[in-house]
Amino acid sequence: MLVEEPVAGAETLVDGGWIVPGLVDAHCHVGLGPDGPVDLEEADAQARCDRDAGALLLRDCGSPVDTSALRAREDLPEIIRAGRHLARPKRYIPGLAIDADDPALLPELVAEQAAAGDGWVKLVGDWIDRGEGDLAPLWPDDVLRDAIAAAHSAGARVTAHVFGTDALPGLIGAGIDCIEHGTGLTDDLIAQMAERGTALVPTLINVETFPGIADSATKYPAYAAHMRQLHAGAHDVVRRAVEAGVPVYAGTDAGGGIAHGRIADEVRALAAAGHTDPLGAASWNARHWLGRPAPHPGVPADLVVYRTDPRADLAALDTPTLIMLRGRVVAA
Repeated sequence: MLVEEPVAGAETLVDGGWIVPGLVDAHCHVGLGPDGPVDLEEADAQARCDRDAGALLLRDCGSPVDTSALRAREDLPEIIRAGRHLARPKRYIPGLAIDADDPALLPELVAEQAAAGDGWVKLVGDWIDRGEGDLAPLWPDDVLRDAIAAAHSAGARVTAHVFGTDALPGLIGAGIDCIEHGTGLTDDLIAQMAERGTALVPTLINVETFPGIADSATKYPAYAAHMRQLHAGAHDVVRRAVEAGVPVYAGTDAGGGIAHGRIADEVRALAAAGHTDPLGAASWNARHWLGRPAPHPGVPADLVVYRTDPRADLAALDTPTLIMLRGRVVAA
């Protein structure tokens, strides 16, 4: 085991506590607010809110705003951008996605977003089809295979927003790298994800909004009932996925209806759902998955210090004693 000697003249920043590699919000939207796109000043404030909660690495799962300028900021978390959502016309929140009039255009659009982002591309896998009155897939299976292959050829990974079940077989079979939300996962699909190494980011604090969505969908009773059903089973999906060996990570879905800075709430929601390592899902394991290793000697550190052990009591995540970003103290 490597033992580091004390550094002569080092400054003591904190005299006790538990050091945790910087937290990760693996699903958020910097640049998106409750009313749609925001300016860079507000996007900056969103990123600082996440930082002050200890989230020092953000996987931005689709933003209508180009936040690449924020990536050079030494005082902000690292943002891994997925570019713009890719959807079909009238099949996602207006103004957020790039819409493919012809689904056959998806591979081309994926290649463009792979070049524009930071190694991830975000698809909308399902959304309400008002003609059917319920959730339905957006893309044919053969198009998904070509699109995901195009991303992989460009060195990017692909993730998808999916609430229901019907879109999942095509996405998983096409080799997608991650599923967002995943509330419609069945045991067979979970087994396929475990075999393939497909990750799940369940965004449980966002799933808590499903009953409200259902209440407002009075014109679509089948959709409303479906959303309530998915909400009721969400924790069980996470438990079964973890038990099956699916890598499950913490993401808040901040932006839009979820406030930034709530990573601690998502970690506690994962714990309540039966995740066996909820803190790791928002720290060391998530960092490894995203190719950002834990702090080690000789590298500027991203870390959070807590007065008490957050593994034993997740309430400790609400009160970090010290936050260090790229080797500099940003909060104490």
